[in-house]
Amino acid sequence: MKFRFNLLFIATGLAALAGHTAAADTWDVNTPSFGAQAMTAQLDVTEGTWLNVDVSPDGQSVLFDLLGDIYQMPIDGGEAVALTSGLAWDMQAQYSPDGRRIAFTSDSAGGDNIWTLDLESGATHQVTHESFRLLNSPTWSPDGRFIAARKHFTTSRSLGTGEIWLYDSTGDDAIAGQRIVARPSENFQKEQGEPAFAPDGSAIYYVRNVSPGNTFIYHEDSNTELFQIRRVDLASTEITTVAGGPGGAVRPTPSPDGSKLAYVKRVRAESRLFVMNLATGEERMVYAELDPDMQETWAVHGFYPTMEWTPDSDAIVFWAKGKIFKLDLATEATTEIPFHVADTRKIYPPLRGTVEVAPETFATKMVRYPQPSPDGTSVVFESLGRLFIKRGESPPERLTRGDHEGFDYSPIYSPDGDSIYFLRWHDDSLTTLYRVRTRGGAPREMALSKGQYDDLAINADGTELLLRKRRGSDLLNPNFDNKPGIYLYDLASEQLSFVTDSGINPHFGPEGRIYLQERNESAEGRGSSTAITQLVSVDRAGQDKRTVAEAEFASEMRLSPDGNYVAFINQFQLHVAARSQFGAGIDLDAAKPAFAVRRASKVGATYIAWSPDSESISWSVGAEFKTANINTLMNGDYATPATGNNLSMQVAHAIPNTAVALTNARVITMNDERAVIENATVLIKGNRIESIARGTAVPEDYTEIDLAGKTIMPGIIDAHAHGPYAGDDIIPQQNWNLLAHLALGVTTVHNPSSSAKSAFAAAEYARTDRILGPRIFSTGEIVYGAKSTSWAPIDNLDDALAHVRRLAAQGAISVKNYNQPRREQRQQVIEAARQEGLISVAEGGSLYQLDMSMIADGITGIEHNVPTLKMYDDVHQFWRQSGAGYTPTLVVTYGGLTSEDYFYQNTEVWKHPILSNFVPPSQLQARSVRRVTAPEEDYRDDDSAAAAKILMDAGIMVNIGAHGQREGLASHWEMWSFARGGFSPMEALATATINPARHLGMDKDIGSLEAGKLADLVIVDANPLDDIRNTDRISHVMINGRLYRAGDLSEEVTGTATLSPFHWQTTPQGAIR
Repeated sequence: MKFRFNLLFIATGLAALAGHTAAADTWDVNTPSFGAQAMTAQLDVTEGTWLNVDVSPDGQSVLFDLLGDIYQMPIDGGEAVALTSGLAWDMQAQYSPDGRRIAFTSDSAGGDNIWTLDLESGATHQVTHESFRLLNSPTWSPDGRFIAARKHFTTSRSLGTGEIWLYDSTGDDAIAGQRIVARPSENFQKEQGEPAFAPDGSAIYYVRNVSPGNTFIYHEDSNTELFQIRRVDLASTEITTVAGGPGGAVRPTPSPDGSKLAYVKRVRAESRLFVMNLATGEERMVYAELDPDMQETWAVHGFYPTMEWTPDSDAIVFWAKGKIFKLDLATEATTEIPFHVADTRKIYPPLRGTVEVAPETFATKMVRYPQPSPDGTSVVFESLGRLFIKRGESPPERLTRGDHEGFDYSPIYSPDGDSIYFLRWHDDSLTTLYRVRTRGGAPREMALSKGQYDDLAINADGTELLLRKRRGSDLLNPNFDNKPGIYLYDLASEQLSFVTDSGINPHFGPEGRIYLQERNESAEGRGSSTAITQLVSVDRAGQDKRTVAEAEFASEMRLSPDGNYVAFINQFQLHVAARSQFGAGIDLDAAKPAFAVRRASKVGATYIAWSPDSESISWSVGAEFKTANINTLMNGDYATPATGNNLSMQVAHAIPNTAVALTNARVITMNDERAVIENATVLIKGNRIESIARGTAVPEDYTEIDLAGKTIMPGIIDAHAHGPYAGDDIIPQQNWNLLAHLALGVTTVHNPSSSAKSAFAAAEYARTDRILGPRIFSTGEIVYGAKSTSWAPIDNLDDALAHVRRLAAQGAISVKNYNQPRREQRQQVIEAARQEGLISVAEGGSLYQLDMSMIADGITGIEHNVPTLKMYDDVHQFWRQSGAGYTPTLVVTYGGLTSEDYFYQNTEVWKHPILSNFVPPSQLQARSVRRVTAPEEDYRDDDSAAAAKILMDAGIMVNIGAHGQREGLASHWEMWSFARGGFSPMEALATATINPARHLGMDKDIGSLEAGKLADLVIVDANPLDDIRNTDRISHVMINGRLYRAGDLSEEVTGTATLSPFHWQTTPQGAIR
């Protein structure tokens, strides 16, 4: 934080405050080392969003925070004077009992910690010094000696719960603090926080979730008891419940005389202010028009902004409806305390990029399964579903002859280097096993019982294979999965023998033992991982299990063939650990490991491969295949190879050789003028639009399609579209999830959290017509802030650059800045993306303050709705001047029931005439037949949409983001919910077309129907400008110039392709609706 120096105003309690900056050799949150110049945003407001309020002990002044700065003004209102300023985010200010200091939360030193500020001298003091278990919500002990605060604890999920800790208010970084209230368990994810000292200092009030289970659940029913206010006696540690019941109770605020407790409670889903008589337990509602609290979403920073009593315990000062009010308890009359903030904010410009959506040729990036030959002179790998081999410096060449159905994967060399074994996937026959000569040619199929297999490995003498049989899944096939696990395969007899039912990545090691990787979970619920990754060995019968090595967050582990080293990928980087072959397994996480551990990669690593003699190790990053000498790595002056063996190939983007004229249609262009052309002719050649005009004659060489009575709109662009691309790494030929999206008009998806190995490979398959589906763009793996196998820790800009460069090498156009706990970490991810030419989207984690700080730092856009639902003029002015985008994902609205819930309640989704043709009944009917019902006022999608409408009117790009909730149809729900919130049909269409195109940097190619743009469009039977609910009445979809009938995706006019039946469509039960 940076503090303003002001003259001392005794009458208002305003003190002289000195400046504060970070040390010169550290990243400074206030002046980050960005490669962009900050803008100065002007604020002139008399209302604000989510203002934490406090009253001075003498009752003369009020503190509040607004957009990361702390202000003070007289109790009667007036001009607010800033006590803190700068880019650092300061909030939750609380006067000390003597009124001479304030305690507050600030990220000035990187992460949220508790600070104090002396109001007379301006001196600042950092009380807590956490770098991961961060703190907020300070509360003073009555004698001013201690500050209690909420300390944040995560599971493998990036948000979590709190503990109440106590700190000396003058302490330093040598002081750890004292835990007062612990988490119920290490797996507890539900909220506990909002500490408040009792006026006599004998106890601390706090809030705790009391709904069943450990796992956080969005929009739990706030008509029930979700939260209780509890009281911990500091002498005895006894805990008692003070308030709760249906509607819960949050934000405990005891009166100075100790006789009353103010708090927030819900009545019929709305937040109300209550006061309890602590002597009798009687509670009464005193104010009914609060803004929504956070009981139905995450509440890391509190369920409601802080409020405070006046010193005489007769009135409460609180924030609501964008204003600060004083409520007289005797009369229940409220008086506004007006404020005026005229100030500035530093904002960095949002990252923007340009994406060439469909270049005529492109370089493959997501090369998969690279394996070096035994002599190290060649590399075999998979790309675009086929195997290629690169010999020396020669270009890659196709390994197998001819075209074939299915996708090849998991190749391995025979020990003599003469043959390659590999697996081939086909949606009907599932996995088959083949052998092909290294020189190429026609492969020979080998016997293999029907099932889904991967993780192929071979022993040193070339007589046996190892492979894993997968469990079935709806994406690939739910059948043929009896007795999944690890199997031996005898190459002479071509027979399988079962080894064990657990483990992945099986491989052979010394003494004939089988090595595999395990991660056995004991906890239940999303984000509750307590397991560690282990490399274990078993005998050929799967018995005599021994632990070889373990690392808590390793994602892949492989033993060297000689048994002397363990290679493992941890936090996306490849490490090699030396080991003895005696005794118990080694701890790879130990601060002082048993033997040397060295990092081999610099940018990242996938696909570990050892040489047969254990003298070298290889890995890949995208299309680059790198190799390190083990002796140099472990003992010498090692440097990660700057370059590797480039396995990329330049391939043609599929373009149809067609000429089509769409005639007599209404065309909603979504161009800058939002032109709607009646009786239009759209000329399309190949994959691009040549012209759009009313009544144009059709050239002789064009095939005419009469669309009289129909409307054409641009293809839908889903800016936040999660979804599966593979089962593990097996990409299906017909991905029903992608096909459902396409059939419902979604022609482009941007997935802000996926597996790079599957998402980017599938994207390349789609570009070359190997699979049918929308155009796929993604961030790949998120840059994640929670400790898990996906953890991407960042301690400096170089760490951030490594993660971003890894993702860019694999095919990312964007990075997901996902809940890194400290502000400087998030800033470094943004700067790394800027340097590498990627955009960066944010996971705000349902935290208003985090969302706003990321806008200040230059994020491309905010994903998920701002959880306050309502936003006021401070945010409108701030956001408008930043230009960051907004994808509120209404289908999973934070704060209450969602768009998804609304349309499940009000439509028969399982009978949808398009969707039901593409989604397995086991998936669709299980979710949609029996569904939540609730009154209109319990739904929050329209509230969130109404808030987004104000931003859109201010010039902010607001986009749909269907979150993968219901394949393709949820994109329409997003538009329909925007309309519920006040968007016109044209505005709602913009959120699904031109807005996300601009937001993602793709508007030169898609987003509107204009000459020169790609022929991605949707043909509907009724005009969505008359009724936005017409958007899903789709007759045809065109993507990349190819026309498909929506009901079954049979190609018409531009070709004759048809889909094969899905696995459930061959059964009688699959036809039941």
